[in-house]
Amino acid sequence: MTRTHAFIIFFSIVIVLYGLINTYIYLRGLQAIPTASSLRQWFTVVFWFLALSYFAARLLEHFALSWLTDGLVWIGSFWLGAMAYFVLFLLVIDILRLANYFVPFFPAIITQNYQHAKQIIAFAVVGIVLLIIIGARLNQMSPQIKTLELTIHKKSTLSELNIAMISDVHLGTIICNSHFMRIVEKINSLNPDIVLFAGDLVDEDIEPVIRQNLGETLRQIKSKYGIYGITGNHEYIGGVEAACKYLTEHGVVMLRDSTVQIADAFTLVGREDISIRQFYGGKRKPLAELMENVNRSLPIILMDHQPLHLNEPVEQGADLQFSGHTHNGQLWPVNYITDAVYEVGWGYKQKGNTHIYVSCGVGTWGPPMRTGSRPEVVNVKLKFEN
Repeated sequence: MTRTHAFIIFFSIVIVLYGLINTYIYLRGLQAIPTASSLRQWFTVVFWFLALSYFAARLLEHFALSWLTDGLVWIGSFWLGAMAYFVLFLLVIDILRLANYFVPFFPAIITQNYQHAKQIIAFAVVGIVLLIIIGARLNQMSPQIKTLELTIHKKSTLSELNIAMISDVHLGTIICNSHFMRIVEKINSLNPDIVLFAGDLVDEDIEPVIRQNLGETLRQIKSKYGIYGITGNHEYIGGVEAACKYLTEHGVVMLRDSTVQIADAFTLVGREDISIRQFYGGKRKPLAELMENVNRSLPIILMDHQPLHLNEPVEQGADLQFSGHTHNGQLWPVNYITDAVYEVGWGYKQKGNTHIYVSCGVGTWGPPMRTGSRPEVVNVKLKFEN
């Protein structure tokens, strides 16, 4: 099967599932509106406008970027978040209805005036979802600084290193210049020795990044030893070569299955994202091969976007690994799924002599909101102990 065929099959499955979920929400919402009411027509028009906005924007973006496509992306992205919570509430309600069918427990106030009760429940669900969206958006717009103090028991010409690390920014239409500027200000407030980007700095298509001149905001990041980044799956989704070229031109040293020794004090190792196989049919270097010529007597800091196979860095002697990708689910309760899939879905863990930190990210993908955790700029105060 070719990559084109695999993409068509994957995209078809996504479209079908998206259509079924929205049809379910639409039909359940329609049931709350009286049959003779003219609101049914308005509800239909508004609902499907919201539901189709995101896909319409992505389609139109292939022809031209404009205020129209930007607006549709924003509307559609908020709808993605709303859709997730509408379907969650509706499933809970329908489970209760099914249970009541077999063992009646609904009070008479509901059963005796069922249509009126449905309207009240519908208004309550809409109100709760709107409050969730507002709270989740405010949460997303307020990144926190997550501080860790770690020690590596290796000699170095430095006694300590002040690291600022971020992942999953997803620069583009949603994470625009004003939002990215807030992130840059957080980074610079730490006065870091080095800044690390652990993948998915760019959302998908590089064109919105170029159009907003986000590279100039990147240049405002200040650090003693520079800015280093690795690829994530979204760089591959949107075109990895164009993304890396743009980032390199604006001051980010991209480590793509490569290593660099900095100030004779520590070695930085950057892995190509595992998505290279899915999108390019390529294969990244095994970590053992990548570290063949690394001076293992010096501290080794590894960046690998997706926190998979965490025994590898332990076996190869990495002292600290940074990853991202998971977003900690971004929207509750998806964080329970990421915790089940990944050994570390978010946060810190030590395996052997290796410190591992998986960031929940500082940006968003899809819905411009977070309910599972606050976005974070990670500040690691790393000490070297001979």
